[in-house]
Amino acid sequence: MTDRGGQTDTHVLTINPGSSSLKADLYRIAGKEQREIAMRAERIGAQGSHLTITDDRGAALLDRQEDLPDHTAALQALFQWLRSERGAQPFDAVGHRVVYGGLHYRSPQRITPEMIGALRELTAIDPDHLPQALGIIAAVGEAYPDIPQIACFDTAFHRDMPPVAQHYALPPEYAAMGIVRYGFHGLSYEYIMEALRAEDPAAAGGRVVIAHLGNGASMVAVRGGIGIDTTMGFSPTGGLVMGTRTGDLDPSVPLYLVRSRGMSPDDVTTFLNKKAGMLGVSGTSGDMRDLLEREPTDPRAAGAVALFCYTAKKFLGALSAALGGLDTLVFTGGIGEHAAPVRERICAGLESLGIALDPTRNAAHASVISRDAAGAVVRVIPTDEDLMIARHTYRLIADGGTQ
Repeated sequence: MTDRGGQTDTHVLTINPGSSSLKADLYRIAGKEQREIAMRAERIGAQGSHLTITDDRGAALLDRQEDLPDHTAALQALFQWLRSERGAQPFDAVGHRVVYGGLHYRSPQRITPEMIGALRELTAIDPDHLPQALGIIAAVGEAYPDIPQIACFDTAFHRDMPPVAQHYALPPEYAAMGIVRYGFHGLSYEYIMEALRAEDPAAAGGRVVIAHLGNGASMVAVRGGIGIDTTMGFSPTGGLVMGTRTGDLDPSVPLYLVRSRGMSPDDVTTFLNKKAGMLGVSGTSGDMRDLLEREPTDPRAAGAVALFCYTAKKFLGALSAALGGLDTLVFTGGIGEHAAPVRERICAGLESLGIALDPTRNAAHASVISRDAAGAVVRVIPTDEDLMIARHTYRLIADGGTQ
């Protein structure tokens, strides 16, 4: 922490990994948060890896192709640049997005050897995310052994769901093993609720559905500020149709693929998460922008868009029923924030829920896109998971606590 004229500045590095990408932002927090540096590494582990670093105005500080065989290599490239530009200790704490926190991690926690051991035991449940997160945490610890690290769990937001929304129809001992509905995108939902609370406290205390629609997509029902149900379950594969993930699927389908089609469990996992969804339906792309462009001339692209919107509409109705009605619907995520035709199709025909969009507002991506007389207010709020990580990390180290 640095002292500037009696005011203490805290610098927080946030790390948000994807399967083949890495986002890392450096924030200066002095009363309010300011993102000073944004680092993006793309195509990690493939040819043509790309590293960019920009300042708070978006001006390029570094833009180059670089061999990045894994996430650790991407972090090392960032640390090398930070040391050359910002000195030996350019930040005071590191906040990590950790996708899966299991049954017990209900809030951000300071990372300890005990936590590392607990997360290692959970990797069998989440083999796609936890090993990667543990590798990144280890790399930061090796480079900066004296800097506190904070884990911010994507599942934590959903841990207060009522038991009926968390449990599958399985014997109780399976829930004790950790086979329950966890829900994900929790950091995004936390940010949206904070933003909604700042804009309209009464709305934040009412019946809210948030639609986080992107390559990964989910929805959550929130009542009185507490999540009561969500679309993703034991893993991020369930729920809505997504860019490359199936969404909800009859559990007999994977068994059939293994027994009758000779696929291994790993093959099935890859297929359901990386080769299905809108990519699988369209045969060309899982990116909504591409599909909307091809829709007029490509029936398979049109089918992928239609399936995405249909399942989102269906889950919106289900979550509204769980809430006992709907006061506010919030669209966020890359698709939710930018794809007006998708928002329009999801909301069409839902007048019984009080939803009625204003076409002009929707086309302009206004902050409120519903008609003034509509029973439910429909909003578009950009999300910021990384800022939420920075806030959690700062609050934790400022309080001097562990959670």
